[in-house]
Amino acid sequence: MRIFADRLVEQLAKQLHPIYLIFGNEPLLIQESRQSIQKAALSQGFEERHRFAIDSAFDWNLVYDCCQAMSLFSARQIIELELPESGVNAAIAKELVAVSEQLHSDVILVVIGTKLTKAQENAKWFKTLSSQGGWVNCLSPDIQRLPQFVQARCRSLNLKPDQEAVQMLAQWHEGNLFALSQSLEKLALLYPDGVLNLIRLEESLSRHNHFTAFHWVDALLAGKAKRSQRILRQLEAEGVESVILVRTIQKELTQLLNMANQIKVKPISLVFESYRVWQSKRPLYSAALNRLQPEKIIRLLQLLSKVELLVKTQYDQSSWPLLHQLSTEFCVPQVKL
Repeated sequence: MRIFADRLVEQLAKQLHPIYLIFGNEPLLIQESRQSIQKAALSQGFEERHRFAIDSAFDWNLVYDCCQAMSLFSARQIIELELPESGVNAAIAKELVAVSEQLHSDVILVVIGTKLTKAQENAKWFKTLSSQGGWVNCLSPDIQRLPQFVQARCRSLNLKPDQEAVQMLAQWHEGNLFALSQSLEKLALLYPDGVLNLIRLEESLSRHNHFTAFHWVDALLAGKAKRSQRILRQLEAEGVESVILVRTIQKELTQLLNMANQIKVKPISLVFESYRVWQSKRPLYSAALNRLQPEKIIRLLQLLSKVELLVKTQYDQSSWPLLHQLSTEFCVPQVKL
């Protein structure tokens, strides 16, 4: 059963599953999901909590010992297993399935990990565990969904932002939900009436958005020129190494060129399948492929080569102006003659 993080409390009020799988890339949602499960379990007598960080040298007997303890002799228990960032290998997968077979009504198993790949979602261990409980999706909301996320958070704190305030809160805190949570709590204290507008936000808050190279790439693929430039300016101000951006966009442009050549002879859906492009990412790649012909992509790669040469040889000259030029040209539709 798949559960979005913002609906978890609602689900917990109806039923407590024997297994919860908490996976995603948003630390705030992961932390809050763990706390919500702990609170709901405590209300039903699960008073002990055991946390284990899994690695290749982990002694799984520690987990099996917990599973064998019954409430007649000890309190009901929550067992939390934190998976390694590298993911689940064959040995860990085997142990997870074995642990799930040892569970009983006095134990709740909570497994925590990073964002899942499609292959991991289809793995035997994941299907086995998710079939017995809930999979809590803790992915960072994208820029389209973030305003809705902000509104929901405001409602929980009795805050009443107008539409402009919602948009500004989303823009200022993109990629940094911890800061968003802190900002909203601060605003709730400052303004007991709950009314939020641009004037109050500007008086009370500073920007807390945090962008990565991947935010920049998504903006480029979507053809959002202003957004890509804003992200690039912030990355530069934060001291991000330009070589990281070069490597990231180089991979994307090379893949786009191969895709652009392949869609001439086969359906775009098959091309996406061959490159294992996620469904959520396909509109971005479609937009880029509709906008950029192979010749334009080659010119972008040539411009990128100039940036790379500058980064590696001209230490007294900034490569950022060329990156800004690349961003502009990437987002401009090609003129068809």
